Amino acid sequence: MSKIGFIGLGIMGTPMALNLQKGGHELFAYTRRTVPAELVAAGATACESAKAVALAADIIITMVPDTPNVADALFGENGVAAGLAPGKLVIDMSSISPIETRVFAERINALGCDYLDAPVSGGEVGAKAATLTIMVGGPQAAFERAKPLFELMGKNITLVGGNGDGQTAKVANQIIVALNIEAVGEALLFAAKAGADPAKVREALMGGFASSRVLEVHGERMIKRTFDPGFRVELHQKDLNLALDCARSLGMALPNTASTQQLFNACAAQGGKAWDHSAIVRALELMANYTTDAPKA
Repeated sequence: MSKIGFIGLGIMGTPMALNLQKGGHELFAYTRRTVPAELVAAGATACESAKAVALAADIIITMVPDTPNVADALFGENGVAAGLAPGKLVIDMSSISPIETRVFAERINALGCDYLDAPVSGGEVGAKAATLTIMVGGPQAAFERAKPLFELMGKNITLVGGNGDGQTAKVANQIIVALNIEAVGEALLFAAKAGADPAKVREALMGGFASSRVLEVHGERMIKRTFDPGFRVELHQKDLNLALDCARSLGMALPNTASTQQLFNACAAQGGKAWDHSAIVRALELMANYTTDAPKA
């Protein structure tokens, strides 16, 4: 049993932390809101700050929305860094900038501690089921130390490379997911406006080379109009901004990523920042003056 600190107990963090408790680990938790009752009921200690978490725990995990949130959790007033002692391990499982991640790792390493970036894919469903894909960047020894914890939260666990490489893999993941969702939206909207039943088209495509998890899950959401997240549009906007910013620094173009980001921007302009990212079809429908679920003649 290890003493685990967990900072950030939102839609993903809470089930991830609960799975660590189910694995027999002692949990020290901090969030800007109240620590969820289910974690406390399972034995978690609610801490008053990120510093208090770091003082109590041997391994500290952060799971917060964006790069500035990680910076604040680690290095802000009463942050993790203020409570670290040599030999502790810091794991950031948020999805943030690969470039800033390398800077954070250097600062944590200077305190005598290891650092892993370990962003995840799989959404709330994967977090609850402990089937997340976990993409890790950092030293091999630190990875081996953390792997038993990762195995309580996920199934597909890969050490991609050094610090920052886990975040790079997550950005690549988000590019692929966004473009696939957009492609499914275009295809089903095309089918609907051409007069076919999009539900039947989806069913047919699921048996062919176009079959995918995105077509299965997000295609169904588009047809049934179930746009409760899931994964919010504003979070995918954030991830594609990371992709485009990194591409700019690398001197390369990501043209389809940029156009897909504009569709997410259109959703946000319609008040849809909190919609599930499958709602990108709504931006396509606006341009087509047609909805995927429109009644057939």
